[in-house]
Amino acid sequence: MPAKGKHRRPKTSSLTRGIVAAGTGGAALVLPVIGATTAGAAPAATQPSLGHQAVAPAAPAPGKKAPTTYSVVAGDSLSTIADQLAVSGGWKKLYQDNRRAVGADPALIHPGLKLSVGKKATADAPAPARTSTERADRSERTSAPAVETVAKTAPAEQAAAPAKSYTNDLDGWIKESLDIMAQHGIPGSYEGIHRNIMRESSGNPLAINNWDSNAAAGTPSKGLLQVIQPTFLAYHVPGTAMDSYDPVANITAACNYAADRYGSIDNVNGPY
Repeated sequence: MPAKGKHRRPKTSSLTRGIVAAGTGGAALVLPVIGATTAGAAPAATQPSLGHQAVAPAAPAPGKKAPTTYSVVAGDSLSTIADQLAVSGGWKKLYQDNRRAVGADPALIHPGLKLSVGKKATADAPAPARTSTERADRSERTSAPAVETVAKTAPAEQAAAPAKSYTNDLDGWIKESLDIMAQHGIPGSYEGIHRNIMRESSGNPLAINNWDSNAAAGTPSKGLLQVIQPTFLAYHVPGTAMDSYDPVANITAACNYAADRYGSIDNVNGPY
């Protein structure tokens, strides 16, 4: 707050001088001459408060690239994006900075996803600047011993949880497929998947239909849920194998197709 100047009340001093006029045979006449002088203190100069001085922002370090945002397009991967934008630390650094946006699987990125390049997507908010009052209060407590606060350093990244394991049989294939489907919002239940598998292939992942109309057209139905190749490619779930005979890839693609066509694999009770 600017210092207030202290003003003195003007002090008036009067100086009276008498002039005596003498005349022959006349009374002396005193003519007063009054001169007034006024002395006053000049107002104290207002000193600017140091607590409100503007501080110019620090200039960015020379040579440091400003953070940018990249929008994922079809066919992108974290590796190709990191190479294209010359990200220091490669795709691992890009994934680390955008883990919250990408999710648990760095191989699953979708068109339209916004990636921050050069900084973390969720940066901590800057600490509020101390006010002049706080600084003044701190300066008055010089006799008190300073207490140093040591911030605990958080680990750079928590140890990844151990990968979930599945049995290499029909039960394990269905359970793994359900976990992948949950990550991609694909509906379906264990019972619905199991019921349709037993009708379509009796649980044989290498089953193939070489006699129906699809086979005659050159695209026989394959795998646990008897999916033709064009349907498998159209509804393939990222992160699974590109082989339609692969049990998990076959189940997830078939359930993705059933969700689009019938609302869920649970609604399928016959050839589909």
